[in-house]
Amino acid sequence: MTPPTRFRMYYEDEDLWLYFETDEEGWAARHIEIRGKDAHPVTAASLDEVLHLRDHADVPAMLRYEHRYGVLAEGSLDGWQDQPHAAELTAEEFDCLWTEARRTLEARAEPAGSAGLAGLSGLAGLADEAL
Repeated sequence: MTPPTRFRMYYEDEDLWLYFETDEEGWAARHIEIRGKDAHPVTAASLDEVLHLRDHADVPAMLRYEHRYGVLAEGSLDGWQDQPHAAELTAEEFDCLWTEARRTLEARAEPAGSAGLAGLSGLAGLADEAL
């Protein structure tokens, strides 16, 4: 087991920045994707949230989550250091990116006047909508 790591990579062909926070096994615990051209987030998914939905909701709730926050990367992220523009991030840097990405994705998905989802408390709403 390794300590959690936070890092970024860049996929030039897709003009996409990928940011990851890993768990102790080297898998994505939180995953952010930001389009380089317009700097808009397209993904801000969390393993804790995905597991919560898997255990407490249904398929439509999971699909709503993925539509809003994107799909969490699967598999080991070992070897990230060898990827283009790879760099380690501090916890503070990652948390700032995470907060802004989530705020943007929630605002884009919410009708005017609706409250946004925030962390796991918002997931209950997704699960409830599925019932």
